[in-house]
Amino acid sequence: MVDAAQAIVEATGKYNKSEPVNIGAGFEISIRDLVELIVELTDYHGKIIWNTNQPDGQPRRMLDTTRAFNEFGFRAKTDFREGLKKTIFWYETEQVKKIK
Repeated sequence: MVDAAQAIVEATGKYNKSEPVNIGAGFEISIRDLVELIVELTDYHGKIIWNTNQPDGQPRRMLDTTRAFNEFGFRAKTDFREGLKKTIFWYETEQVKKIK
């Protein structure tokens, strides 16, 4: 979340164009690998059910972050795994607050 906030601050001061800018880790990850990482980080022990009726879905994701770097020098500094771990922790903490 720190990287995203930093990118927004940088873009606000240095980017005044209408084209969208992707901010992210800048590498490709398969949806399966992402799910497996989330399962690991959340200590989930349930069953994952893949919808095989949707063959046209994207099997992987990658944001092109070139424009963010070229336009205002942004490159993510947080390791993807560590950032996801912190995001999960934040989400779980917020959910506990809502329950109380």
